[in-house]
Amino acid sequence: MKNALISPNEQVSYISAWDEQKPVYTVLGQRVAQVEDAQFEVAPPLFWLACADDVTAMGFYYSEISLAIVQIPESPPQPTPVVPEQPVTTGS
Repeated sequence: MKNALISPNEQVSYISAWDEQKPVYTVLGQRVAQVEDAQFEVAPPLFWLACADDVTAMGFYYSEISLAIVQIPESPPQPTPVVPEQPVTTGS
């Protein structure tokens, strides 16, 4: 079992959808700032939570709704832009 340092002042967001070629961001929760074997003293508002051994700072967030550390979902792929057909010119 490891320990995750939670930073409640920093929000984690990800691209949840695409509006044409513009990403749509969704806020998920609070940032997992660090993962360690042992806790050490931290200044408020940072706090520690026990977590699974596979938790990483870059791949997980703390959900204030479920009160759990959750993996960040994979973003959907960016859609291929639709290029309108260009007129064809002939001659000089």
